[in-house]
Amino acid sequence: MVTVLVSGTFDKLHPGHIAFFKQALQHGDDLIVNVALDETVERVKGRHPAQSLQERKTAIQQFPFVKRVVSGYPDDPYRIIEEVAPDVICLGYDQKTFTKDLRRTLAQRKIEVKVIRLRPFKPETYKSSLLP
Repeated sequence: MVTVLVSGTFDKLHPGHIAFFKQALQHGDDLIVNVALDETVERVKGRHPAQSLQERKTAIQQFPFVKRVVSGYPDDPYRIIEEVAPDVICLGYDQKTFTKDLRRTLAQRKIEVKVIRLRPFKPETYKSSLLP
């Protein structure tokens, strides 16, 4: 079984998120979704998410193709990767948080995982920053 990990805020799920999950699942058998902590969203995006962490996790858990929903740690964003031990990490086409030095950090921590950047899905319509 090939485990795929995706990470993000996933505030107010929309068809772009669902397409992202399904595209990621094309690279493995089990999809694990890492939902950003509220404090991480605030630090990275400069705003509080519209939905609480629990609301965002509950929304994602409704999809039968998602095997598990997790959240990371405020002090170490890479610790969840060590715990999940995915075979593949799929990044969103515009995902920049924790990605710049991702491959180098994974190598330093001796985490062997394939990193794949996914294609956009109607970014002119379903980009979270464009939605109300």
